[in-house]
Amino acid sequence: MIDRSIHPNTKVLIDAWRRMSASPSGNTVDDPRVADHPDLIKQLFVVQRMPDSAWTFRTAGEGLSGLLGRDLTHHNFLNFWSGPDRAMMAHFMEAVRFDGAPGVIRGRGETLTGQRVEIEITLMPLVHAGMPATAPRLLGLYQTLGGEALLAGRPIWRHRVSMLVPPDTRVEGPNLRLVASNA
Repeated sequence: MIDRSIHPNTKVLIDAWRRMSASPSGNTVDDPRVADHPDLIKQLFVVQRMPDSAWTFRTAGEGLSGLLGRDLTHHNFLNFWSGPDRAMMAHFMEAVRFDGAPGVIRGRGETLTGQRVEIEITLMPLVHAGMPATAPRLLGLYQTLGGEALLAGRPIWRHRVSMLVPPDTRVEGPNLRLVASNA
């Protein structure tokens, strides 16, 4: 994933996810604190894959629920997308689940009256001991990229995909450094 092009909150969350995945048992002094990112916490959500291939919201932050104009619990995340975008999102979420790494969606949200705002959604797998493989969950971060005032308080109802950044599953090997000496 190209970290330069993502929102700073996305970078914070992905970095925290990577640290937790590398060492799930302990925290380090450098781990982010909730108080350091209050705007991020309100935009988090968790979705769970259901047997019918729906991705149902388990929980959603109050900022996200306010932005979308409704309580999201038990709603299907895929219902925010239509046509080819819905199929792309379903496959993208399966790729995040299957590859076990974060992915980022860039797009736009639209109100029913046509106001638009650019959005970025980050999805990352949640894995813990005792979680059945048949009920995977994804942690998500939904945020606007500015321009919320253009919505004039109207909820976002439709979503369109502009760009998908799939999970980066490259394995980093040891770095080799060549040192030459003419002595």
